[in-house]
Amino acid sequence: MSSIHKVVFTTLFIILVIDLSFLNRAEAEPYPNKPIKMVIPYAAGGTGDVMGRVIGIELSEILKTPVITELHPGAGGNLGAELVAKSDPNGYTILFASISLATSVSLSKLNFDPTKDLTPIAGGFTMPSILLISEKLPYKYLRDLVIASKARSVDISYASSGINTGSHLLGTLFANEAQINLLHIPYKGTGAAYPDLISGRVTIMFDIAGSAVGHLSDGSLRPLGITSLKRAPSLPNIPTIAEQGYPDFQFGIWFGFFAPKGTPPEIVHRLESAILKALETEVVRSRLKDANAGKIPRKTEEFKKWYLKDVAKWRNLVQAGILKPDE
Repeated sequence: MSSIHKVVFTTLFIILVIDLSFLNRAEAEPYPNKPIKMVIPYAAGGTGDVMGRVIGIELSEILKTPVITELHPGAGGNLGAELVAKSDPNGYTILFASISLATSVSLSKLNFDPTKDLTPIAGGFTMPSILLISEKLPYKYLRDLVIASKARSVDISYASSGINTGSHLLGTLFANEAQINLLHIPYKGTGAAYPDLISGRVTIMFDIAGSAVGHLSDGSLRPLGITSLKRAPSLPNIPTIAEQGYPDFQFGIWFGFFAPKGTPPEIVHRLESAILKALETEVVRSRLKDANAGKIPRKTEEFKKWYLKDVAKWRNLVQAGILKPDE
């Protein structure tokens, strides 16, 4: 080997050693040591987007690293969930998902299994939904809407944020409960549906209270009921659907955090701890209170059991023929 070749070889060897040294050092640094991506599988402007960003800011402070929220809407939340399920299980890609992660298991055709390909990290919260109708339409009370539908004097349509999302399933469940026919019109997020709802081109829509209240203040929409069992303290004038003749109708839209299957337990625990702290910060608690949010099991193991129980509940509704899976 010539002297020049020896110099080149030695230089390349030193560079390789230095690169490996930096790599080993980075791997040895405590988690997290780079930005974390939090995928929100829903459209902009909805509760998932709004609350996800607020929680992401708090997580950034707690974890001492940027938590970057990314919207990946589509297929009722399934596209973003699948993206996370197929990501590297290193703790740097997590999912902030809603109830669709439970309903889609038995209602949708998926390229992944949420119960097997995702690891629950922590539960977040649950929110009631408000049944909304345009002020331009004549139905002042829920009973008026039901009577009109049963008399078949008008076709009643309802908007949703997509197939098998909470707003879709609420419409289906209420139609079953009230024994009426409702025409489903799916949109790409509830935000896209509001113009048609306000104009009266679509009759009604269930939307999460956290985002629905913002559309009530200008008087363009009228609330016909709320899906909580008791009236919301901050919305005492909105009657529950349960008290209007449907005592078994109670429904909440929950949100929680997930990681890809195979994420190391110590990283899941670190994320769990940070999320629990973030949910108890003053800014998040204030937002949740304003949105009339309630608690669900939050610790990893408790949330996992609760999530699987919710999956089973929706599967039972499908088996009972109340809900129909995608064809």
